[in-house]
Amino acid sequence: MEIKKREKAYDGYFKIYELTVEQQGHTFTREQFDRGDAVAALVFDTEKQQYILTRQFRVGSESELIEVVAGMVDKGEQPEASIKREIEEETGYHVEKLQHLHTFYSSPGGTTERVMLYYAEVKEQRHTGGGNSHEHEFIEILHLTPKQLDALETPDAKTIIAQQWVKLNRK
Repeated sequence: MEIKKREKAYDGYFKIYELTVEQQGHTFTREQFDRGDAVAALVFDTEKQQYILTRQFRVGSESELIEVVAGMVDKGEQPEASIKREIEEETGYHVEKLQHLHTFYSSPGGTTERVMLYYAEVKEQRHTGGGNSHEHEFIEILHLTPKQLDALETPDAKTIIAQQWVKLNRK
């Protein structure tokens, strides 16, 4: 498959490109949702021995979701700096330890979004968190025991991947 042409079809909060593609002698068009890179982290409070997740309304699912901390990588920012910033904004906690777990595409059939998933250890909450009001974020912070995290049922892929990582790495 070869991309012959890329044109911006929409340039708003998100970007959509129309690609002209050639494959096995056939030329056709496909839309590509350019989402950018995202970061996410399963946050563990080493003092309380609890996982810290968030609950917030998500436009894509049109519902509130319980999920690991997540956000977008800002232009020119390194993913590690992005996830530390997101953890601080959403939960108020300062990151003590950060470990990269996986990088994956959220939906490679039509979107460019790559998610870099981390495990973060924290112990000091410097402020209340809850997100940025200028970004219209209204985030509830949840503290889950390991048993509660294990029992959590969620449709959110990055959170499911984090849950599976915990199950595979449980000591």
